[in-house]
Amino acid sequence: MHQPSLIRQAPSSIAGILNILQSSRTKAADLLLLQDIIAYMKNIILASTSTLFGGEYLAYIKEQIKDLFKGIDSIIFVPYARPGGISHDEYTAIAAAYFTGIGIEVKGLHTFADPKQAIQEAKGFFTGGGNTFLLVKQLHEQGLMTELSAAVSGGKPYLGSSAGSNIGGINMQTTNDMPIVYPPSFETMGLVPFNLNPHYLDPNPDLKHNGETRETRIKEFHTQNSIPVVGLREGNWIRVTGDQITTEGAEQTRIFEAGKAPYEVASGTILSF
Repeated sequence: MHQPSLIRQAPSSIAGILNILQSSRTKAADLLLLQDIIAYMKNIILASTSTLFGGEYLAYIKEQIKDLFKGIDSIIFVPYARPGGISHDEYTAIAAAYFTGIGIEVKGLHTFADPKQAIQEAKGFFTGGGNTFLLVKQLHEQGLMTELSAAVSGGKPYLGSSAGSNIGGINMQTTNDMPIVYPPSFETMGLVPFNLNPHYLDPNPDLKHNGETRETRIKEFHTQNSIPVVGLREGNWIRVTGDQITTEGAEQTRIFEAGKAPYEVASGTILSF
């Protein structure tokens, strides 16, 4: 008697794949199909920051990074955000020093004669923090925003921190950065169906500061836009595996939706807007 395939539709998460693999009814053809599905699943970390106060570069998320890039020996680093005005070479050297420690070679995107081809041939990506306006301007002017989005949407692992996480959202309009340059477009990669506000800070009543809080600025954004905004506190990140998006980290994550009061979600919460 013919045994039907267990795969009626592509599983949207690693958990779904594991359920199929653990079934005694899984056929050899299903296993081959699952290999193809895994290769095209989104595999993304969007972190609030690269360094926690008093900590070392990317140390707080080291195990997650090793899991993200498991089986990969080289990635491309996107240095265009240039924190503090450092050069592309200087920034790439910082990232390379870290990844050497976990057995991964890093090359700066700026070093390639044909960056579009480099993205197409890359095994994975890391975009560091800095100024989001500058990062977005560089990516759009070189025609790389859509190229990078396609590569990551196609399954190549992506790590972003701060500005590098901002560009994972629908647009960059909830960044905290100064507009030191004017990008051709505010649109970003759209890897998740919301915007991010990395380094999210809660109001501190003890500070004698009369300027706008992050929450106030996001409320202003929602007078003109309906895109949800995820406020990532330091030490938190967004994890994307296939179609599943979760909040991760030591702190709760603050969610802003137009027309609703802001609310908190715990680490491990699945986001669906």
